[in-house]
Amino acid sequence: MTEAVTNILFVCTANRLRSPTAQAVFAHRTDIAVRSAGLDPEAPTRLDEALLLWAEKIYVMENHHREKIRKKFKKVLGDRPIIVLGIPDEYEFMQPELIALLKERLPRYADGGSL
Repeated sequence: MTEAVTNILFVCTANRLRSPTAQAVFAHRTDIAVRSAGLDPEAPTRLDEALLLWAEKIYVMENHHREKIRKKFKKVLGDRPIIVLGIPDEYEFMQPELIALLKERLPRYADGGSL
């Protein structure tokens, strides 16, 4: 019997640095499927209802991301929680310090451990 895959969505402002790094860091996992999106209109992948419906777990980088999502997508979200990772917008894509923070804040996904 195969284990179910959990769909995880990472969200930041522009979908250029933090959330794409998170997607890349955890993409190797076989027990989760990861995607990333941004809230900015210019984001390469902009957050929309379809992504929120796909996601079983939603992680954002900062509190203001959670508040914007709750306000704009209230009906789609329902009572699903949005987890704030507390990672400020001061890192470059795949910067080692950002990767270390992501692994520290999401330890269950960092080393292949179980959900």
